[in-house]
Amino acid sequence: MATTNLLSTRHKTVAVRVGNIMVGGNHPIVIQSMTNTDTADIVRTVAQIAELNKAGSELVRITVNNMESAQAVPEIRERLDKMNCNVPIVGDFHFNGHKLLQDVPECAQALAKYRINPGNVGKGKSGDDKFEQMIKFACEYDKAVRIGVNWGSLDQSLLAKRLDENNKADVPKLIEVVMHDALIESALSSAAKAEEYGLGRDRIIISCKLSGVQDLIQAYRDLASQCDYALHLGLTEAGMGSKGIVASTAALSILLQEGIGDTIRISLTPEPGAPREKEVIVGQEILQTMGLRSFTPQVIACPGCGRTSSDYFQHLAEDIQDYLRNQMPIWKTQYAGVENMSVAVMGCVVNGPGESKQANIGISLPGSGEKPVAPVYEDGKKTVTLKGDKIAEEFQAILNTYVKEKYG
Repeated sequence: MATTNLLSTRHKTVAVRVGNIMVGGNHPIVIQSMTNTDTADIVRTVAQIAELNKAGSELVRITVNNMESAQAVPEIRERLDKMNCNVPIVGDFHFNGHKLLQDVPECAQALAKYRINPGNVGKGKSGDDKFEQMIKFACEYDKAVRIGVNWGSLDQSLLAKRLDENNKADVPKLIEVVMHDALIESALSSAAKAEEYGLGRDRIIISCKLSGVQDLIQAYRDLASQCDYALHLGLTEAGMGSKGIVASTAALSILLQEGIGDTIRISLTPEPGAPREKEVIVGQEILQTMGLRSFTPQVIACPGCGRTSSDYFQHLAEDIQDYLRNQMPIWKTQYAGVENMSVAVMGCVVNGPGESKQANIGISLPGSGEKPVAPVYEDGKKTVTLKGDKIAEEFQAILNTYVKEKYG
């Protein structure tokens, strides 16, 4: 019921084709990410795009900031195609995108979408001309465009004008409100210009990113109330670790619950040397826990207490979750619907049997002082009781058999 209600109340937007992916309309909410390699380093960039796509990123954005990176894009696309990695690539342009697209038409053709930041295109008439050039290239090559406005790079001339008007008003607005209004105005006026230059509404995605949770929520509520463009959600500069995850989840979950958002990115700062895919997994988990999409079977596990002084169930839960995620690239081609499966790994008799019965398949491990047995439940019925030192291996084998029989 929760999934149906959330999907049925989604803000109605125009569907946009980005390569082989549809964004907006009635299509599933799309997860995207961005590389942090030097785009001119073709080998590393291709490898990271492939890793992000394998993890579940359906669009991958790359930096195109100089001639070397622009010239690398066609070969990056070619190498990905040879690997059967058909994920659409988005070019992230700032300051000089008009010139790069003009000088390297192969780059303009290889990309599936151009990301344009109105605040960084340029000022005055010069900025208008550069923006028009980029839109003309999008029209010529039939590419989608994201008009991405950011709090940290808002058009300063527009902001100054609105602040000056506000100072002269009989009842001035709060500075934060003026900035929100300017952010939205920049996005919508730029989208209107893009349409004037010939780009269809079905080729435009817009975003208004901020780094504050409440700021982002209010800005997107206002934005959604004023347009039907497809919307990209993301808390910009979310930060590292749990702070970035919690802040992104708090902001995006509220908006998604209200039906706002067609594609999302979790902008986590990775720890040094850490894999980039973490932001993809967090995005998937937000959508899946809200019942909006399913990507991989979910493990239900208790937090532990004095009854579970052993960490055995914790290791088993972690191993099973990792196993499920690693199997999904294979399973999703063989077992339709397996991504909706729930697996319970519980640590004692208090909630263990009950949660295991509610899951598709579950195991209730013995807690401290309990009999050293672990009943396994499949679709609510106990099928076997495991004992001994190989409970983990035996449960994984039972899980594999269940998947083949249930979803094969």
